[in-house]
Amino acid sequence: MTPTPMLSWVHIGDLHMDEANGWESRDRLAAIVAEINDHVGDAAQFVYLPGDNANHATEEQYRVIIDTLAPLALPYRVIPGDHDYERGDLAHYDAAFPPENRPEAEVIAGHRCIFLDIVSAGAGGPDFRLTRHHRNRLLAELARAEAEGQVPVVFMHAYPGDLAADGEDIARILADARVAFVDTGHTHYNELLNDGRVIYGATRSTGEIEEGDGRPGYSIVTLHGRVPSWRFRETGSPWPFVQIVAPADLRLVTRPADATQVPRPGKVEIVAKVFGTATGPVMLSVDSGAPVPMMAAGDGGLWSAMVDVAAGAHRVSVTVDDDRDTITMLVRGEGGIPRRGVPIAPGHDIHHIGAWPERGIAGTQLGPNKNGRHW
Repeated sequence: MTPTPMLSWVHIGDLHMDEANGWESRDRLAAIVAEINDHVGDAAQFVYLPGDNANHATEEQYRVIIDTLAPLALPYRVIPGDHDYERGDLAHYDAAFPPENRPEAEVIAGHRCIFLDIVSAGAGGPDFRLTRHHRNRLLAELARAEAEGQVPVVFMHAYPGDLAADGEDIARILADARVAFVDTGHTHYNELLNDGRVIYGATRSTGEIEEGDGRPGYSIVTLHGRVPSWRFRETGSPWPFVQIVAPADLRLVTRPADATQVPRPGKVEIVAKVFGTATGPVMLSVDSGAPVPMMAAGDGGLWSAMVDVAAGAHRVSVTVDDDRDTITMLVRGEGGIPRRGVPIAPGHDIHHIGAWPERGIAGTQLGPNKNGRHW
């Protein structure tokens, strides 16, 4: 049996690196790098920086970023945000980050990762647009993913709904290509969207933080095939860290007919991934039933267990040491699979799933583009 391709990455939110606040983001980034090196190791494939890296796109701000990233054991990938374009070009950004850290596309663990520039076609500020080159490259890479049986993943600074032009068209392109996840920056707050076709994620910024009483952190995103999982952790939280990676949580279902997202009644495999070193067993409970031990499932911190479940919604929890992850798993027979309607306002944040405290989402949209301060 061919193993399910799995991709995990660490998302470090917008740095907004700036000397004006005493290089606050430098110290936060250094702490995150140390945690990744000490605990994540090769359980993730790379680290992602989603734009707005240097607050004013100066050479010195980029130098500090590069120096702070230097000890990072994992490779990192970076895209530009509107602050990186503050000078009206990306010259300092391009000079700072080597080409291998800012690819346009790359196949990693059976997933075709597509990295977009949505700033350099605009007039500066949050005037987000795709250049003709990046639009054509997006179409070409999505076609390659389909032809080669790869799961497409897209990385861009903001949601399609924030684009100044062609946002709905781009979102429909992503939906038609069955993109499993779109990872973004820009918001400054943790958020997940489900527009019925694609899951979009945004992670709390590292600089200019308004939510969570200003505490920094990062998200870990995992794709178990096309099943997305996202969870935020604040810097300094205890390890290990566990993430249920299959089946999908009810809030993250985009393909209700896909049994890997919505399983059929009967025997269902629950898969979890543990980051960091566990001292105790990995335990699974369903609907508050008696916990049962999960079994190691190969390399990469994977654990699995089979459970027998009937149709309906089930609360599934996995616990390791002092950490716990919980999802709501929907189980349906084939006769209960609904038809999907035409998507409305795809790629727009009207589809945000709201608060999800267990995953670190407050649901307040407390950032400069919504309900926060004007930085």
